[in-house]
Amino acid sequence: MVSEKPWRSEAILRLILSVFVSYVLGTLGVSAYRFASSGAQEKLWTFVALAVGAAIFCAAALSVLRKPWELERFTRRFSTLLVCLYLGLTLSAFAQRAAGSGPMSNPTWRTVIAAISFQGIAIFFIWRFLREHHTSWADAFGFQRGWKMSVLYGVLLAVSFLPFGWLLQTGSVSLLEKVNFHSEVQPAVQALKNTVAWFDRAAIALAALVLAPVAEEMLFRGIFYPAIKQAGFPKLAWWGTALLFAAVHAHLATLAPLFLFALLLTWIYEQTDNLLAPIAAHAMFNALNFGVYYLTEGRFS
Repeated sequence: MVSEKPWRSEAILRLILSVFVSYVLGTLGVSAYRFASSGAQEKLWTFVALAVGAAIFCAAALSVLRKPWELERFTRRFSTLLVCLYLGLTLSAFAQRAAGSGPMSNPTWRTVIAAISFQGIAIFFIWRFLREHHTSWADAFGFQRGWKMSVLYGVLLAVSFLPFGWLLQTGSVSLLEKVNFHSEVQPAVQALKNTVAWFDRAAIALAALVLAPVAEEMLFRGIFYPAIKQAGFPKLAWWGTALLFAAVHAHLATLAPLFLFALLLTWIYEQTDNLLAPIAAHAMFNALNFGVYYLTEGRFS
């Protein structure tokens, strides 16, 4: 059973918002790269003004989110945060529109920027979150509790689930095709298809095999799940975090297999009380999909 965690609701909310704002900054980076690739110089100063304005207001929002919210200053801080978020998101949307939707000269960097701005930055904010709670990585996530067996159990879970995940995804694709819905290829998979250089492949592999498993398991299983469970909603913790985990990947064809996989990741965390178990399972699952993709020329995406 997962041990009790000292997570404060206010700190979790600031963590979520901080990751979200950082992801918005990442989309600005993607837009800037796309704009540079397009060569549309006639909109240069318009795009620069919008992007810089969005970045400034997003940075201001992150500054407000950096410190705990004291009750006597809550109204002022929250009002400032709302204004900065609104202006940052609005200017970011206009900047993305100005950048256009043309193809990028190297789509690999879209995946890399997205991974750094979400999973990579999330790890930094989790580190700060743990400092606020005066706890270490090992104590917070049980890394020292039978770590060798936890990793082994995680690997075995991923290997066992993989065939069922493929079958479930194949069924999901068939069902979507019957209702005349064409599921788009995931950005990371599209980047793999267009990748030739080994450096680009290594960058995508690092994001998929290291950043994603560590950051996502710490967020969904390590922080969100125990917080909701300890609040008195154990069923919502199981099902809600699993659904959120699947939905965050924003790909309809993989929604069902990722939802089931997330339930199993929570189960193995409950069994071991060591977050290394779901991290290892997540990393191995991604690694197997990554390897099979090249062996089958992208049959499984």
